[in-house]
Amino acid sequence: MKDRYLSVDQVAEVLGTSVRFPRRLIAERRITFVKVGRHVRIPESAVDAYIAEHSVEPITSRLKAVA
Repeated sequence: MKDRYLSVDQVAEVLGTSVRFPRRLIAERRITFVKVGRHVRIPESAVDAYIAEHSVEPITSRLKAVA
């Protein structure tokens, strides 16, 4: 299956952030991107990978307080 390439605006919408955040990820080389002429596109799989890498799982067990 082919990967979809998203615009910066689309990535911001997926992440629920402002456009500035994905632009910063690109500038800091923290996410994979493709230059198409003067346009920047981010593969949908790169967005999914970014979300997976930065997801925090909840703690399922708690330590009992020692009295």
